[in-house]
Amino acid sequence: MSSSSALRSVKQILPASPRHWVGDGFHVHPVFSNKAFTEELSPFLMFDYAPPQYFKPNDGSPCGVGKHPHRGFETITIAFQGEVEHADSVGNRDVIKPGDVQWMTAGRGIIHQEFHSNEFSKKGGEFEMCQLWVNLPKKDKMTKPHYQPIVDKKIPVVDLKETTADGECSEETVGNVRVIAGSFLGTKGPATTFSPVELWDATISKKGAIIDFPFPDDFNCIVFVRRGEIDIVGENGDLKRVGSQGVAFMKREGGSIRIQPAQKNTSVLVMGGKPLNEPIAARGPFVMNTWDEINKANNDYMTGKFGR
Repeated sequence: MSSSSALRSVKQILPASPRHWVGDGFHVHPVFSNKAFTEELSPFLMFDYAPPQYFKPNDGSPCGVGKHPHRGFETITIAFQGEVEHADSVGNRDVIKPGDVQWMTAGRGIIHQEFHSNEFSKKGGEFEMCQLWVNLPKKDKMTKPHYQPIVDKKIPVVDLKETTADGECSEETVGNVRVIAGSFLGTKGPATTFSPVELWDATISKKGAIIDFPFPDDFNCIVFVRRGEIDIVGENGDLKRVGSQGVAFMKREGGSIRIQPAQKNTSVLVMGGKPLNEPIAARGPFVMNTWDEINKANNDYMTGKFGR
């Protein structure tokens, strides 16, 4: 973790963006908006968040997205409520249940589909999930497709301690962090990554508590408010408010991110990674380094060379 004691400051805050449908099962906010697919967020590329929404019981075909290709990056799907059923062209089939994470490496090419699970469709209920795209380094873009099913019970949970007025860690537990990728206070997440990535799912139970999240100095860092609202505290004590479904892009200078929730039971996703510093060519479901590689990806898909 960072050796710097200085606090990171906010570079930019984006409010919740308008929602759109992905297929007929995922009504999402495109969280990164016009920042998606920019080096500013590297290695992260894109982030769709589907806030809690009730779906009626459905005796017909499950809602979702049919078969579609990907190449050159990874998708991370987190289920908070409801269930997502995944199937792909290399034989993986799984149901992502509440708390579970699916980490899929598209690599050289995969075709997959994502639907509400049959069981959830029949029962109906609240549905909440998100999907993140993480870029692959140039040397790994044509790696073999891979699938990591990470169930909730395999994700380590670390207690969050409140930070005192003099910057020390108190004994009071005010929440917890699920460490999905990277490490938090020495606890490593289960996800295997191709470049250094941090992904933490944090819940803070106490309104007004001050929490420090140490973060590597040279990593891009992003804070998304899934539920509630927060203030991000700067080095000089200045506060930057981030509302529900808003996102803060942090400056790279400094170490810890200091967060103070304005509501009880606030949930945030803290993410980031070491920038790849490589060209990004993105079109639809393909993310490569050059437009020639994008054209080849499209041609390979159209000629049946994906999913092998």
